[in-house]
Amino acid sequence: MGVTSHDVARLAGVSQPTVSRALRDDARVTAETKRRVREAAEALGYVRSDLGRSLSTQATHRVALVAELGNTLYHQLIAPIHDELLDRGYRMSLFAERGEDGALAERLLDRSVDGAILMTTRLGSSLPSELARRRLPLVFLNRVGGIVEAPSVTADNVGGSRSAAQLLLELGHTRIGAILGPSDTSTARDREAGYRLALDDAGIALPSKWLYRLDYDHESGRLGLGAMVESGDLPTAILCANDDIAIGVLNKAIELGVSVPDDIAVIGFDDVDMAAWPAFELTTVRTTLLEMSRSAAALLVDQLESRRAVDDKVFPTELVRRRTHARA
Repeated sequence: MGVTSHDVARLAGVSQPTVSRALRDDARVTAETKRRVREAAEALGYVRSDLGRSLSTQATHRVALVAELGNTLYHQLIAPIHDELLDRGYRMSLFAERGEDGALAERLLDRSVDGAILMTTRLGSSLPSELARRRLPLVFLNRVGGIVEAPSVTADNVGGSRSAAQLLLELGHTRIGAILGPSDTSTARDREAGYRLALDDAGIALPSKWLYRLDYDHESGRLGLGAMVESGDLPTAILCANDDIAIGVLNKAIELGVSVPDDIAVIGFDDVDMAAWPAFELTTVRTTLLEMSRSAAALLVDQLESRRAVDDKVFPTELVRRRTHARA
């Protein structure tokens, strides 16, 4: 048989419950007792069993993170979520979002996780309401759901996009296009709303011929700019709903011989690491992605441990001026 917590307790000269509390770093256990227990555990090669703890507490201390693996933005958010959960005594399980709400709900509701962080929710998704109906705590990150009320951690998408459009207007641009994300996502909806607020205040239209709703990826930027150039009627500036789209626009512009920012100004959103690379130097709207991610994890743990409602958090944005904007 393997080494058990009872073996550790005998060697350390404490009770078995004290071993469990000491290895959880419980504040009720003295530093000296924790030291003895840890030394005994190390000497015996004891590894605490999460399965046993789950059976006794009816909690797995695991949290599901639902993400789109193809979206490069989310790659930056996984590490801070993992670290915050680990600091709070939880482990992270990654679930890939494939657009199948029913199948994903079944995997999340099999009692293998205590709660979920949803980063990919569409406004019409049934997943949040199904999780809420089955009382699985959840938090939205960088999105909000359209059906169920649940805590969310988001950036000021309306304010951030409004500031981007205002910059272009100050530079004399009146022929402005936009490449947005999917229309059934809250981020695309709110960022479009911010653009329109600034343009409406200035009496400038956002023509449908220069408005594209595609995906949050590099290819969407390429497709959007390609279509504008092919139409023979190019705007002088393009607002992009995220940096991946904007970088796609920059790359397509090089292929087509379109000069940025002389022929066309480009502004992104999020300020991912790549945006600051010398190859791009993208003017963009900065969101505090790492801070938002840790906050979402902390918010979920607070909800799990207090079993009470927690408030939404909206983080401020900042316009970062680099080299892809210029006067009209």
